[in-house]
Amino acid sequence: MKQTSSNNSNARTNNQTFLRQCTEFITILFFVFLVRTFVFGLYQVPTGSMETTMLVGERFFADKLSYLFRAPRRGEIVALIQPTYKFSSNPLYSFIERYVWGPQNWTKRVIGMPNELIEGKIEDGKPVIYINGKKLDEPYLNKSPLIVVKNARGEYIRKSFDPAHTYQDQPFYRINAEAVYKDILGNPHLIWPTQAKASSSLTAAALRGNRFWDGSDEFSIQLGPDEYWVMGDNRRGSQDSRYFGPVKQKNIFARITWLIFSIDSDDSWIIFDMLTHPIGFWSKIRTQRTLKQLV
Repeated sequence: MKQTSSNNSNARTNNQTFLRQCTEFITILFFVFLVRTFVFGLYQVPTGSMETTMLVGERFFADKLSYLFRAPRRGEIVALIQPTYKFSSNPLYSFIERYVWGPQNWTKRVIGMPNELIEGKIEDGKPVIYINGKKLDEPYLNKSPLIVVKNARGEYIRKSFDPAHTYQDQPFYRINAEAVYKDILGNPHLIWPTQAKASSSLTAAALRGNRFWDGSDEFSIQLGPDEYWVMGDNRRGSQDSRYFGPVKQKNIFARITWLIFSIDSDDSWIIFDMLTHPIGFWSKIRTQRTLKQLV
C-alpha cells in the first residue's frame, strides 16, 4: 500500500510539473507573439525597391510600437502588408493571415498623406512629385543606374550599379560579368532611375478600387481621409502605389529605423549561405552598412 501511495504521489508530481512547464511554454509563446506583433520586428530586404537606401540581403529593425499611438509621417520608411493580397472573408482565418501567416511584408517610403492631392509629372524628361501643388524634394532617390543581370535561379533582375567601379568592386553588389545582359555591341544594358515612364490613357478615377495602376510617373489622385501614397526610393525598380494605388493606415504596421546587418546575399537563412560558401561568405558582409540609421 505504501508503495502504491508513493507511486501515485510521484505520478501527480510529474503531471503537475508537466502542466507547469506547458503553461510556462505557452505563456512565453504568447509573450513573444505580443512583442513581435505590436512592439518590434526583425526583417530581411527581399527586393531592390528601396535601393540604394536599403539593399537586398540587409536585415532591418522595424518599430511597431510607434504606430499604435500615432499615424505614419511623410518621408518615413515603413513596412506594410502586401497591398495586392486578398484576405479571407472568414474573421478567424483573416486574423491568422494578418498576424501569423499570410501576406508578404513590403517596404516603401510614405510620400502622400491623407486628403492630399498627389501628382506625378515629367519635367525636363525626369519624374517629379507634387503635393497639393508644391514640388516635393526627394534627396533619397536612387541616383545610380540599374544593370540587368541573371541570378542563380536564371531570372533577369535589376541591380544598382556604379559605372565608375569594376564589376567585382561595386559599392552595392558584386556582379558576375558573365551574368550581365548586354546589347549587340557588348555593352551592359543600363536603366537610369531618372528615366520617366509616361502614362497610358487610363485615368486615376478608372483605376481606383481593385484594378491595378499602370506604374507610370504621370498621375493625379486625391487621397481619401485614410489613404497614403507610398513609393520606393528606386523608382525604376519598385512596384508601389503607381501600381496598386493608395494604402490604408491599418495596412502600415511598422516604421523602419535601423539597418542591423548587411550582406550581399538573397538567402533567407544566413547559416545556409555560411555553410555553402564558408570562405566567400565573410567577403559578402557590407561592414560599412551594418548598424546604420535610416533616414
